[in-house]
This record gives sequence, structure tokens and C-alpha cells, in this order.
Amino acid sequence: MILSVNNVRFSYKSRPVLNSVSFSLKKNELLAILGPNGVGKTTLLKCINAILRPQGGSVLVGDRDLLSLSRMEIAKDIAYVAQRTETGRLTVFDAILLGRRPHIRWKVGREDLKKVDAIIRTFGLEDLSLRFLDEMSGGELQKVSIARALVQEPEVLLLDEPTSSLDLKNQQEILETIRHIVTGHGMAGIMTMHDLNSALRFADKVLFMKNGEIYSASERSEVTPEVVEAVYGLPVIIEKVRGQPVVMPL
Repeated sequence: MILSVNNVRFSYKSRPVLNSVSFSLKKNELLAILGPNGVGKTTLLKCINAILRPQGGSVLVGDRDLLSLSRMEIAKDIAYVAQRTETGRLTVFDAILLGRRPHIRWKVGREDLKKVDAIIRTFGLEDLSLRFLDEMSGGELQKVSIARALVQEPEVLLLDEPTSSLDLKNQQEILETIRHIVTGHGMAGIMTMHDLNSALRFADKVLFMKNGEIYSASERSEVTPEVVEAVYGLPVIIEKVRGQPVVMPL
């Protein structure tokens, strides 16, 4: 396993948010975390990345316990893409270059610049490399955020609602890019989502959360209407359309 999350617990003051959450991922696997608002999806990502320090449990990448490492050491293993990208008078090239920070000792080297150039080409951002972030669309910003995370060369990629506020075309492009990144670079990926149909199309595994706990974890092909109804309180059917499972409310 590349990532092992073991009995992670977290509370905001005296309010429990996560209760003994455990799961694991292999290389090339993409996991979608699903559930209603407020069940702890974003909190879980932040605990995995040690942005929030769990009150119990462990997070391992390989045999390294992330909760015992410094922020800079964690950034070599895990990259995190938040829901919203901070904009400002920073160019696309410089924003992506910031992703190399965990690997830079004294100054930016030729190898760092080559890696940034390669990522920019991978994402088709060549014509935008000198544009400022506050001049870009939501879809363009999301590509920059993922490119910055990828140039960190992490083992695990965390994405918090990567398609929120994007139109249908950009949602498709971003999810296809994430799928390609995870399988093409030998990493594990986790994304929180609200769109069940996109999760069932692009993820390998799905994890449903309810009341701060894992209600169900399975391969995408094993998701049942009963699980969806129990988590969301909404009766549904799941039918296949051209071989893809589609969730439809009754």
C-alpha cells in the first residue's frame, strides 16, 4: 500500500468530526470520498495532509508516519489542491514553480525550471505561462493548481472538490486529467466530490461518509442504491448507460 489511514480521529473543540476512519490505497488508484455537507470530507483530507493534526490514529505513506514529519517533508509525499485557488499578481509559471519549494535547497535550479516547463506543456498552458492568476477563468485556475501539485512529485495527490464551480466541459477535462495523472505517474489520488455520477465514472473506489464515519467503502461497481439512500436520505436507482453506472433519484 502507498497510503494507509489508520483510526484517524478529530474533533473541533468538543465536537467529534471524524471517528476512527481507516482505509488504504495502492499506486494508480483513485478514490472518491462522497457524502452530504458537513460529514467531514474536507476535514479528513486536511488530517491526511496534517494541515489539521488528528487527536488519534496514524497516516502512513509507505512506512513513513506523516504525522511525525515537518511540513516541508510532508510536502514531498503529499500534494493538496484546495477547493479555491488564491489569485493575485503571480504569473502561472511562478505559481507552478512554487510547487518545487519542498525540493529547493538554496536556489531554483535548472532541473526545477525544466520540470515546470514540462508540466506546463502537459497541461497545455504554454500560452498562459506569463498571465497573472487573477486574469484567469475557473477552469484555467484549476489546471494551474493541479499542475503546481504535480510538480511537487508527490506519492499521494489530494483534491478537495476539484470540479466545484466548473462548467460541464471543464469538469470533464479536469477529471480526465486527474485520472491520467494518477495512473500515468504511479501515485494514489483522493478527491472529495458531490457528483456521484462523475465519481462512479472516474474513480476506482468510492468511500461514503456519514456522521464522521465510513458508512461504506467499495469498488465503484459495487455501489448499491441502498447505500446511496442510507447516506443521503434519498431513494435512487442505479442503471447502466453505455456500460457506465448512473445514479438517478426516484
